[in-house]
Amino acid sequence: MKRLQWPSWMPIDPYILLLLGTVGLAALLPARGTAADVASGASTAAIAFLFFLYGARLSTREALDGLKHWRLHVTVLACTFVVFPLLGLAARGLEPVFLNHSLYTGLLFLTLVPSTIQSSIAFTSMARGNVPAAICAGSFSSLAGIVITPLLAASLLGGSVGGFSADAIWKIVFQLLVPFVAGQVARRWIGPFITRHKKILGLVDRGSILLVVYVAFSEGVVRGIWSQVSALRLAGLLVVEAVLLAVMLTLTWYGAKALRFDRADRIAIQFAGSKKSLASGLPMASVLFGAEASLAVLPLMLFHQMQLMVCAVIAKRRSHDPVERAVTEQRDEATGTEVGTGSRSA
Repeated sequence: MKRLQWPSWMPIDPYILLLLGTVGLAALLPARGTAADVASGASTAAIAFLFFLYGARLSTREALDGLKHWRLHVTVLACTFVVFPLLGLAARGLEPVFLNHSLYTGLLFLTLVPSTIQSSIAFTSMARGNVPAAICAGSFSSLAGIVITPLLAASLLGGSVGGFSADAIWKIVFQLLVPFVAGQVARRWIGPFITRHKKILGLVDRGSILLVVYVAFSEGVVRGIWSQVSALRLAGLLVVEAVLLAVMLTLTWYGAKALRFDRADRIAIQFAGSKKSLASGLPMASVLFGAEASLAVLPLMLFHQMQLMVCAVIAKRRSHDPVERAVTEQRDEATGTEVGTGSRSA
């Protein structure tokens, strides 16, 4: 019997279904009382362990080698931590017509989190782009986000969200940055183990995130936060996020062209510069927002699935591009100057 598969043009990540199932479980059976305290403690430990693994996986040598292609990485970082937040601030004008205050806060937080690693690499590879550059760009973004995201949140969100304060910065340092550094230090001893057990540790990653989601949404249900969101507001959020994604995909592609990157680099910039990481954003939201985290991460969860579906279609189409012709056009536009020198060094 032929195995059923999702249509290639609609790549719904099965993990998103697990996340939605976890949200449903939290709605039906939220953790209360002692169970909530235990779940919260387990969630805190899981977040620290997640970032320990992130640190242990990041190859310091790869990161240093990637610095050779610094123009590309600066471009991706600027898209992630400058252009995205500016668009998030511009969306303030949509409140309260399209979005209520809680959903807008979540949307603004979405624009502050780092880029993805795995999906950026996968789509860049599918589109025949610069895969080494995508690996380094995603790694740099995740590493920088541990520091930049809380600082941006402190300056742009301030005390407008329950549970966010200056103490949250210290929580980020001790709960996220310290485990990450510890993972980097321990890499020399546990690196081979990490390499041999990637799949198992990947399941641990995802299981930890599911626990974080369950705790966050349980707190939201107990506090009655979900009564603040209507179906109309959710529809408005989806429209706003679709526009945000379209703008970033357009800016990263044509902006990289204006900066005279070659085709392979433009692909890496588009996929790394237009995405936001669910794996990094969820733990950070849990630390920063506390009981308000359930609404804060909702825009990120929706945007994550949307970017996967749209970027999969784009990557598939890019894979059929006539590469030789694209390179020739780039060189013509550069008036005889070869574009993207050293692009494969990343």
